[in-house]
Amino acid sequence: MDSVRIDKYLWAIRVFKTRSEAAEACRTGKVCLNGAVAKSARDIKKGDTIQVRKGAIHYTYLVVEPIDKRQGAKLVEQYATDVTPQSELDKLVAPVQTIFLKRERGSGRPTKKERREIDRLMDEL
Repeated sequence: MDSVRIDKYLWAIRVFKTRSEAAEACRTGKVCLNGAVAKSARDIKKGDTIQVRKGAIHYTYLVVEPIDKRQGAKLVEQYATDVTPQSELDKLVAPVQTIFLKRERGSGRPTKKERREIDRLMDEL
C-alpha cells in the first residue's frame, strides 16, 4: 500500500479510539501533515511527519508504513514511530496548581470584606 487517508491511518495506529474522532480532529485543525493543516481525506505516504494536538500536548509521529486496518498495540511500532519531544510529554505529569481556602466550620458565608480578600487572592494567580 503506497498511501492511505490520514484519518484512517491515525485510527489504525491507535492515536484515536474511533475513525470519526480522527476525522473530527482533522476537520477542526488539530492534525498537521508535514507542517500544514490536513483534512481527513489527505493521503499520507512513507516518511511523512504527522503532528496531532490532543489537549495541551502536541504529539509527533513518523510514518514508517501506511496501513488502513486497525493494528494491535504491540504491532503499531511497525507502522509508526512516536517522535514526540520529551518537553511535550512532560506536560502529562505537570502538577496542577490549586488553591485551597480553609474556613472555620460553622462560620457561615463570607462577609463582603472576606469576599474581596478572596477575589484579590484569586486575581494574583
